[in-house]
Amino acid sequence: MSLHITPLADPEPGTSSRRLAWLASAADGAPVGSAFLRLFTKEGQEHLAELEIAVHSVERRHGVGTRLLDTAVAAARTEGRRSLIAQAEQGSAADEFLAARGFRRVLSLTYARLALKDVDLTALVEQDRPGYELTEWDGTVPAELARSYADSRRAMDDMPMEGTDYGTVVWDVERVVAAADAVARRGDLLHTVAAVDTADGSIVGFSELVVPGDGLGDGQHYGTAVLPEHRGRGLARWMKATSVRRARERHPDLAGLLTDTADSNAPMLAVNAALGYVPTHKAVEYQLDL
Repeated sequence: MSLHITPLADPEPGTSSRRLAWLASAADGAPVGSAFLRLFTKEGQEHLAELEIAVHSVERRHGVGTRLLDTAVAAARTEGRRSLIAQAEQGSAADEFLAARGFRRVLSLTYARLALKDVDLTALVEQDRPGYELTEWDGTVPAELARSYADSRRAMDDMPMEGTDYGTVVWDVERVVAAADAVARRGDLLHTVAAVDTADGSIVGFSELVVPGDGLGDGQHYGTAVLPEHRGRGLARWMKATSVRRARERHPDLAGLLTDTADSNAPMLAVNAALGYVPTHKAVEYQLDL
């Protein structure tokens, strides 16, 4: 099959990454596939790139994916990256493709969904947590909480990543604000529930939920985490349950909520199960060492 690979420009680099892209077209100019290479740019992750490849179903097994992969790998090496990661649904064509081309499995994920119809988490939400209280906000964190919230993001530092060379995400107020702005620019709604230590007023945990701007379809949990020194008190379940109830109250036509969790993250899998989330499928994170 005669192929032409055209590099594309990404007009809007993000605050923590930039992207390279390519379009694969047949001899007649018809597009048959694409590839996106995300290059992380923030401190702690400059070694990392993330790959997405899509090939039209009728054009598979004709070398399109391989050409796009070779192009992206060469670009990642030119950019000085040492690790390239990509995700595929378990048992899919992409799963087989990556495994056959030198990628190794480094992380297994369980995706789950909570159908919001008739969900009642009142008992979990209203249960007392001595020494803690909840606070909430929409969009960007209030200025008076920004520093404490940015500091609390270290709760994600020991999130189970199994064999992934993911690096360390360094959060500061600028990055927190930029992440919220990115959600707003695409028209979605970000709501955050945070746990506060009443002894000193510091944020010790958080749960983020993003809902489509029209309040329809499914929302998506982004991150839920508690600082290590405050774990074992039920704060993650409390925050996530509160986030779910708030979504139901504010968006009565929202159908469900989605979440994904590493299979090695037993505590968060238990939280999801307690809230009624039902697994929908498995995914595999692959890594190619460059």
